[in-house]
Amino acid sequence: MLDTFHNFGFVAVAMVDTQNLRPTFCPAAMGQDFFLTGYRIFARYRTAAGRTLRGLRILRSDTNRELMVRWGNRLTHYNYRLARVDFQARDERLEINIQTPRAEADLRVVADLGSVPDSPPEGSPFANLREARLYAGPLPYTFDYEKETHSIVMIEGVREDWHPRPVRVEVLENTFFRQAPFNQAQPVLANAFHVANIPYRWRRGVREVLPKHCDENNAA
Repeated sequence: MLDTFHNFGFVAVAMVDTQNLRPTFCPAAMGQDFFLTGYRIFARYRTAAGRTLRGLRILRSDTNRELMVRWGNRLTHYNYRLARVDFQARDERLEINIQTPRAEADLRVVADLGSVPDSPPEGSPFANLREARLYAGPLPYTFDYEKETHSIVMIEGVREDWHPRPVRVEVLENTFFRQAPFNQAQPVLANAFHVANIPYRWRRGVREVLPKHCDENNAA
């Protein structure tokens, strides 16, 4: 189900510069650097045992390296696609330009890391930064629907030193929201934040088979 706030649903657009990323069974020397972009919808999932888990449902994942597309998709459910990434950080200014093959998820964002806003972006459903912090993570789970087994796969992320800092951003382009079903709504920038130097790892995913009467559209 959607994780909502005042009848708003949320899509997290994460742009991540990773270092030394590797499967847990590989030595540290085999770690690789990748740039990752992810689109995730905020969701809650009620398990068969009755627990309600809060997390993110995968919508789309992009990366700047073919190696991550090839091997990341074999080891995970993130379904990475290759994109061209221009990432520049200069004088407290962060500029990211993502270009996808058919412009289906092009993204241009400029962030001012040198200033701290005193309120959420104009038009945000959050009244103040304290409310916005509730949707700045870290959310513990990432969910995906596995059609082959009619299951929900739950991947738990483990993060340390997660201290999101509000920042001012300008979204110059975002073509992902021009596609259905998002093109039927008017997206609003609810919040923007920056984190750095975050030790991060994923636990092995857990698969839970869904009841036979539950289809993909109401699976998560």
